[in-house]
Amino acid sequence: MNDEQKHQKVHAILKTVDDPELPSVSVADLGMVHEVVVDQNKVSITMVPTFAGCPALDFIEKNVKHAVENMNWVEGCQVDFSFQEKWSTDAITDEGKEQLKKHGVSPPPENYRPGEEWSVDCPYCGSSFTSMDNVFGPTACRSILYCGSCKNPFEAMKPVVDYSVV
Repeated sequence: MNDEQKHQKVHAILKTVDDPELPSVSVADLGMVHEVVVDQNKVSITMVPTFAGCPALDFIEKNVKHAVENMNWVEGCQVDFSFQEKWSTDAITDEGKEQLKKHGVSPPPENYRPGEEWSVDCPYCGSSFTSMDNVFGPTACRSILYCGSCKNPFEAMKPVVDYSVV
């Protein structure tokens, strides 16, 4: 197996490593994987946290390292988090957005501009008749909303965008 094939295998395995706070949503689909370097049988992965103070980073590092090192050709895996790169909710893949909905979390709004009010559709019924209940959700990256149609409270990923391109 050449390095390009190994690189593809690592990316495939990263799609199986779930975010500990969002079961069924992979760290790859959340857009946290910034760079993967394969050097023969050693792998280095640079990841971008969704929020600097995320309490799940130690778990994510351990789970990524474990998954990669379980591949029979890998002799070692180094996982680092970069705070030089900025994560954006634009990095969430379409698959990630679908998995968030299945988990009862609305993906962030499309085309969000910093400073604007935002809203999202209900992940349960799809209604746009929603209201912000609390901008401060159970984690730094989520808010709590309420659906006026199906009457369910739900969480939504807070929009985080790269201010330099807005």
